[in-house]
Amino acid sequence: MQVTRGTDLAKVIDKRVAGRLAEARDVHTVGDFLDFLPRRYIDANTAGRLAEFQVGEMAVLVATVVNANARSMRNRKGRMLEAVIEDADGTTARLVFFRAYGHEQKLVPGATALFRGKLEAYRGSFQLSHPEYTFTTDDSASVYASGIVPTYLAVPKTTDLSLTIAMQQVLGSWEGEDPLPADLLARHRLPSMHEAYRLLHLPTSQADVGRGRRRLRYDEALVVQTALAARRAQYDAQTATPRVPQADGLLARFDERLPFELTAGQQEVSAQIAADLAAERPMHRLLQGEVGSGKTIVALRAMLATVDAGAQAALLAPTEVLAQQHERSVRKMLGDLAEGGMLGGADGGTRVALLTGSMSKSARERVLLDIVSGEVGIVIGTHALIQDNVNFFDLGLVVVDEQHRFGVEQRDALRGKGTRTPHVLVMTATPIPRTVAITVFGDMETSELRQLPSGRAPIVSHVVPAARPGWLQRSWQRVAEEVGRGHQAYVVCPRIGAEDPDAFLDDYGIANPWADESDLPDPTKQQTASVLETLDTLRAEPALAGLRIEMLHGRMSAQEKELAVSEFAAGRIHVLVSTTVIEVGVDVPNSTMMVIMDAERFGISQLHQLRGRVGRGSAGGLCLLVTGSENPVTLQRLEAVAATNNGFELADLDLSLRREGDVLGGRQSGGKSGLKHLRITHPKDVELIELARADATQLIADDPTLADHPGLAELLWERLDAEQVAFLERG
Repeated sequence: MQVTRGTDLAKVIDKRVAGRLAEARDVHTVGDFLDFLPRRYIDANTAGRLAEFQVGEMAVLVATVVNANARSMRNRKGRMLEAVIEDADGTTARLVFFRAYGHEQKLVPGATALFRGKLEAYRGSFQLSHPEYTFTTDDSASVYASGIVPTYLAVPKTTDLSLTIAMQQVLGSWEGEDPLPADLLARHRLPSMHEAYRLLHLPTSQADVGRGRRRLRYDEALVVQTALAARRAQYDAQTATPRVPQADGLLARFDERLPFELTAGQQEVSAQIAADLAAERPMHRLLQGEVGSGKTIVALRAMLATVDAGAQAALLAPTEVLAQQHERSVRKMLGDLAEGGMLGGADGGTRVALLTGSMSKSARERVLLDIVSGEVGIVIGTHALIQDNVNFFDLGLVVVDEQHRFGVEQRDALRGKGTRTPHVLVMTATPIPRTVAITVFGDMETSELRQLPSGRAPIVSHVVPAARPGWLQRSWQRVAEEVGRGHQAYVVCPRIGAEDPDAFLDDYGIANPWADESDLPDPTKQQTASVLETLDTLRAEPALAGLRIEMLHGRMSAQEKELAVSEFAAGRIHVLVSTTVIEVGVDVPNSTMMVIMDAERFGISQLHQLRGRVGRGSAGGLCLLVTGSENPVTLQRLEAVAATNNGFELADLDLSLRREGDVLGGRQSGGKSGLKHLRITHPKDVELIELARADATQLIADDPTLADHPGLAELLWERLDAEQVAFLERG
């Protein structure tokens, strides 16, 4: 029988072992078993120290039996076995088996075995109750001849020795034609795939394990980078209409009116975008920037250049609040240039339209007619922009704001509305570490804005322990002082109401993945702060007497949200109590203070993003991070946010603390990753990613369809599920 990765495991190894693996670990095929890698390796010659484990942990160690005693039990029938084992340091632990049968003939003084069990404390010493054990001598001598003992995730009624013997059978019958070109393996000194699995499951040294892991990590990097390279090649093969602004056109007139000078970074990025727009291949650029770095002005200049060239530009925003904010901001910056063809409008100006789902039918129909006729040059909207009945006259540029809030299909739908492939500019205000960028956005050119506009005062941040009532009271006094100086403040809460069923969903309906497990709500303690409760509390707070305090959250109607934002922007609301709906886009330069309640409920990047809503004027800003957590890791995270305003530094720290998230899917945060082997926080893995990126680019350039590399093509389909392939293909 020819054995492949897809062969039923029960046809190759003992059916009982295969059944237990299937039931306990979802391992069904030869490929599943090969990828069921050891979680740890024990050196039977030197390892085995009880000091490596804490009480309550699962201990796995090699130790020697120093004495054993079987005796009758006092209160029930049968015999029990008590034994003492000694580790390499001479530390002892007690073993207890309440059924001596089958153990007393094996666990005799002098026997050395690999023990696995929960470490307990009993009468001042260590104890293992009913541990599993595998002897490292006698019958297993040939299996563990090198002294390196692989240990796996626990499988009921199955020892590590039986798993290793089963793996010997698999590796002996599976040939496994290598999916990678031989020249790549030779160039990077990588073992074959079959050899890599042998090194991982049957190692003779720790160096073997390192070589095997390096091969699997390279494979994973190459899979991702090949998918991205194929996407880049496909995109490069498309043609777009060059969009070159007129020398004395709309963009030039806008630039003349700017009351400030663009930063060096804005000028550099604008030049990159202008060059992309002027090319016959569609732009596909990611613009990431520090909070308040001026991405909006850069995007607006790109849209004006597109309109200047006779086409239309569309800006897709994730929420109505942000879409409305963008529309107000664009109209304010353009002035009469946004009223082209209207009474009082500037000659050669354009029109700006807003399209959202909450608009009345008649207003929506008017906007749709203006879009399809070409009367409107710049369209700003939410998901309503991608509906089937929205048609453009000539869509030349798509700008996607806060790209991580959109699914692949949504971005694709808008891009597909151009008669020819439109240029695409994707923006994010959450700085992305370079390693994530080249892994997830490797098919896009990347621009960064790190420089803040001149005149911006820094934001000062402090951690406020909620356990000290006087500190929180002082926080409300500081809010009153800011308002007394003519400024305004935000108070941010992690949820909307006391009985909020979506307590930890943000205003985009996305579960908050950042919070530490230890900070999850405890029903015996006071619940986390909500907008509704905090609003009532602050209105009754003596220090804030006489101030107008209102709320903003995602469940308010579109009209209510728009009214709250406009009233706050006009200065008629002193304190706005809000959820994360203000996280992006709400731009009120007069707001100088923010209090974030239960700050431990938010991640580093999200806290930095929220904090960026204040200090947008010349008066600077103050951000207070209120927390009731006593978790040292959580407090370290909050102190890190308070210590720096550099979003790129915080992004790197965020990545190191919470790992890369599901980089092969829409989820961009949390401990679960679409990568099984790579850790993009590790310098060696970054090197592998960069090697794989260069290799993949050359492979696709020479063989765009991978027709000459069927093994690699098969590896892509095997390692990436349909959703991940779509994510990578569509960018």
